[in-house]
Amino acid sequence: MTETRRCMGSSIAHWAGKTPDDIAIDDPDGLVSYAELDRRTIDYARAFTGAGLARGDRICWLGKNSGLYFPLSAAASRAGLVIAPIGWRLAAPEVAYVLKDTRAPLLICEPEFAETARKAAQEAPDTKTILCTKPGTDLPVLADFVANTTPGELPATDPAEGVLQLYTSGTTGNPKGAVLTNDNLFKMRPLVEDKPEHAWIDLKPGDSTLAVMPCAHIAGSGIGPIAFYNGATMMVIPEFHPDSVLDCIDKGLNQFFLVPTALQMLVNWPRAKDTDFSSVRSVTYGAAPIPLELLRQCLQTMPRALFCQQYGMTETTGTVCILPPEDHDPAGNERMRGIGIPLPGVELKIVDENRQEVPPGTIGEIATRSGLNMLHYFNNPEKTAETVDADGWLYTGDAAIMDEDGYFYIKDRVKDMIISGGENIYPAEVENAVFGHPQVNEVAVIGIPDAKWGEAVKAVVSPRPDAGEIDTDSIIAWARERIAGFKVPKSVDVIPELPRNASGKILRRELRAPYWEGQERGVSNRCCGLCAWSDRPSSRLPSRPWLSRRSDSRPPGYRLLLADWLLTKTV
Repeated sequence: MTETRRCMGSSIAHWAGKTPDDIAIDDPDGLVSYAELDRRTIDYARAFTGAGLARGDRICWLGKNSGLYFPLSAAASRAGLVIAPIGWRLAAPEVAYVLKDTRAPLLICEPEFAETARKAAQEAPDTKTILCTKPGTDLPVLADFVANTTPGELPATDPAEGVLQLYTSGTTGNPKGAVLTNDNLFKMRPLVEDKPEHAWIDLKPGDSTLAVMPCAHIAGSGIGPIAFYNGATMMVIPEFHPDSVLDCIDKGLNQFFLVPTALQMLVNWPRAKDTDFSSVRSVTYGAAPIPLELLRQCLQTMPRALFCQQYGMTETTGTVCILPPEDHDPAGNERMRGIGIPLPGVELKIVDENRQEVPPGTIGEIATRSGLNMLHYFNNPEKTAETVDADGWLYTGDAAIMDEDGYFYIKDRVKDMIISGGENIYPAEVENAVFGHPQVNEVAVIGIPDAKWGEAVKAVVSPRPDAGEIDTDSIIAWARERIAGFKVPKSVDVIPELPRNASGKILRRELRAPYWEGQERGVSNRCCGLCAWSDRPSSRLPSRPWLSRRSDSRPPGYRLLLADWLLTKTV
């Protein structure tokens, strides 16, 4: 019964009873059945409570994608705890920030991140215990912790309590912990599943989906609830590589989500031309713009797959808006410039600066309301109130319009965010890392075109009066000590002073302009939209008067295909 599947623990238990021998997880360490996954989940959960972890405590994970992370995540939920995965590419000071913000008493790490974990924990007084997933370090091992801990009792699951805390950066440079609940992850699923009119999520027992996006992102952690709700097999890849994805396709992979940069690598990999893609039924994509030519290449490579674009953010538990397969045209069309239509159960609107709804065709900010909206930012009521109003509308920061047919189009990206290889990079984070260099007076960070990654990070600095000749390499090295490698500037420009407007605000647009001349800068990564401009007039597209921006209605027989409807890339 669908109602029994209200969290990861109950979903796993449901299939452990119904199809116990079906494979739940397929990763480099082996195969795990649903029966075995259920046992491991309970063992971990009872060890957590037996060790004295209290309801609402945070457990942090520092590692790559792993078949171990998902039972730990389910166990945390079953024990009344919240798991907070940390990006494995983060530097020790960034990891320390998350540990301090969560006040996590327990950190679980993979061996290759043991030293980073140890350094970070030194700055986090609440993190008393670090466990390593495998032997080989001087840290205690997770399996020994479970074996030597007297099992505790498990509390009743509260679907409205937080279970997953994902960190999303902002203009201040300080990440915010978006808290997601079991209700966020599961409550809306019956609106789109198990119903003929919403048969576009074609995932069932025996099918397989792919966990390849980093688990510190909603696109990574969100795949667990999808797979376990449907009793499917989740193939887990520690990190993206074309060969790893192709290995999964050789094993019969049915569905996957990738950012466009990864899709491009996949279809251009030499081995791809000899790979049988016939098992692939669905490809979802998002997190960054995708050129129309790349879409055509993907369609040629995977001719049986239906493609669906996704828009969302961490704070909305991933996807709230999709461009369905039927709107994908290899010749291009007007709708492919946008982010599509809301999911069933999701309300979207465009508002002005006073948060009043504006008519179709008017540029404003996207606001959304649904059961997917986060519970709150952890211990940050001020930022929560800025983002979600009293009526439950969450304001995304993305500027967009809505057309007469209810399709949404992003017009500007939020807060000068940079997208490099599908990763969200906020200038303030990088500027904070550069500021303090002994030669730097002021710094502004911008995104510039990059053929491989879409955008590259560039720092523009003005020197201190006594700085002498600026050593740009030392600025890059300075930043590398303080932030993750993918955020570090790839280049540095030195100018006498930074351009400002009358109020003193740095004009990043003016700094970017010379680099983007003659090129179309992609819109927000949240839009997951296409850079697929078409000469085809929108009047040639079918009108959909039945589609309301505030409605869940669809005409009889309306069918789309979307495998991972919760997924999108954030930070």
